[in-house]
Amino acid sequence: MEPREPLKPFLLAFPGPLRDRLVAAVLSGEKVSTSGLLAEYELEQEELPPVGERSALIDSQGREVAVVEVTGVRVLPLGEVDLRHALDEGEGYRSVAEWRAGHERFWHGAEMREALGDPSFTVDDGTLIVAERFRVVERRDPGGVFG
Repeated sequence: MEPREPLKPFLLAFPGPLRDRLVAAVLSGEKVSTSGLLAEYELEQEELPPVGERSALIDSQGREVAVVEVTGVRVLPLGEVDLRHALDEGEGYRSVAEWRAGHERFWHGAEMREALGDPSFTVDDGTLIVAERFRVVERRDPGGVFG
């Protein structure tokens, strides 16, 4: 087996229970989309992922558990997120309002505000988000091999 190029990490939330739930939802096929703040990309001077890019899904222990491939990327105002995106996040949201409330709790949380360097950061309808769609293309088996 030829060695593969290291993949960029695909990180969901911060390490801990939320990341664990999100990774499990990706692996089960329930989660096929995610949302991030455009401000995070700008702060880290990171380009948006191109369609077709593959990344390593990382769990809370820092292990690569799967390879995901980006199938779509949209930048849109928070107020324009649709029900399909909210449902496809695989977190059990039944409405855009539920999705938004959950994401506002996360984005207004101490960890995110610290990561952004803004202790009073808040979102509103005009806040730009990155709505990313993806699919699992490889899983890591218990023996530690992608297949």
